[in-house]
Amino acid sequence: MAASIQRRTLLATAVLGALASPAFAEDAAPSPTTFTEMFTLGKASLDFRYRFEYVEQENIDKEAEASTLRSRLTFASAAYKGFSFLAEFDDVTAIGDDNYNSTSNGNTEYPVVADPEGTEVNQAWVKYAASGASGTYGRQRILHGSQRFVGGVGWRQNEQTYDGFRAMYSGGGLTLDYAYVYNVNRIFGPDDGPVQPANLHGENHFLRGDFTFAEKHTITGFAYLLDINEAAGYPGGRSVGNSTDTYGVEYAGAIGPVSLKAAYATQSEAGDSPLSYDADYYMAEGGLTLGPVTATLGYELLGSDNGVGFKTPFATLHKFQGWADQFLVTPGDGIEDIYFGLAGAIGPVKLAGFYHDFAADASGGDYGTELDLVATYPVNSNLSLQLKYAGFSADSDAYVDVDKVWMTVQFKI
Repeated sequence: MAASIQRRTLLATAVLGALASPAFAEDAAPSPTTFTEMFTLGKASLDFRYRFEYVEQENIDKEAEASTLRSRLTFASAAYKGFSFLAEFDDVTAIGDDNYNSTSNGNTEYPVVADPEGTEVNQAWVKYAASGASGTYGRQRILHGSQRFVGGVGWRQNEQTYDGFRAMYSGGGLTLDYAYVYNVNRIFGPDDGPVQPANLHGENHFLRGDFTFAEKHTITGFAYLLDINEAAGYPGGRSVGNSTDTYGVEYAGAIGPVSLKAAYATQSEAGDSPLSYDADYYMAEGGLTLGPVTATLGYELLGSDNGVGFKTPFATLHKFQGWADQFLVTPGDGIEDIYFGLAGAIGPVKLAGFYHDFAADASGGDYGTELDLVATYPVNSNLSLQLKYAGFSADSDAYVDVDKVWMTVQFKI
């Protein structure tokens, strides 16, 4: 309780200081002419996200009810002679009783809602940019494409960010992106929990190149070379076992109302991983937009070899294979996901729904099906409301039925 009060006091002090800054009143600040004006012409912002999450899981008697608030304070400097910096602080606090398993609070009699309490630096970086090129050093957000391999897990209250150096170049339809990452700040932080480490240290290289060869047609090549250190006190599968070399290609395009996506990747163990395997990844998706409605049909396969499934440890996993989060770790038999979605709007309210059919790649056995629904209402540029549901129905003894409901309110200044 004392730690929670201290976090709130520190955050309130920072918020009051930020609100007193003239940066909040700036709409279109002029470019700085001195180093000092990097600060005075910078922009401060606040972002509060309250969420209530309910989870009912067949093999656990108690239902999880998580009421959490993520408070974010960000200051972005103005750019001076190509240099800029950003500092961002996050606080996650449970509101009321913590009747859920955050992975670190010890409440294992409840289903998991992976939103541990804590205060930390979410981002802190310095950047230099000139002539289409940029270099960024520090703790930063890295979101590659759809975030299938590298993302920020922005759905959870504690975002995943990366410590390291990133270089980018863009020009003539070509974008090149390289990052060296020596630490990943995971959603399970800021402190190590009994089940998951808060950080994954190592020597990781992210390489990605996008080339738009025609209007609305882009091809991408990527390589993710992960050499993750062993996390003391945790099973290897939570750290060093995720050391992998992954190479792949993607395509994204559109022809009139039809959108097309496809991807392939191959993966093998790397670094000090104790595993030995070679697995493949396939994805194909088509979409059709007719007026305000978009229909999507897709197929995604994460293969396996020697009982080891294709790994994506830094992905924004909640976006894929159902919002119920039943396949955050690829099963040893791999997984095949055939899905169908509809998205549209009724007035200002955005609506979407997806149906998934999951099966094992190696054996062909059924895992289960899932229905996902979401409604988002952007009240104005500062306030948004969201209601979301995920229901997983198991067809295998390895899984259980799960229902999840989220109610989210987000307010930005």
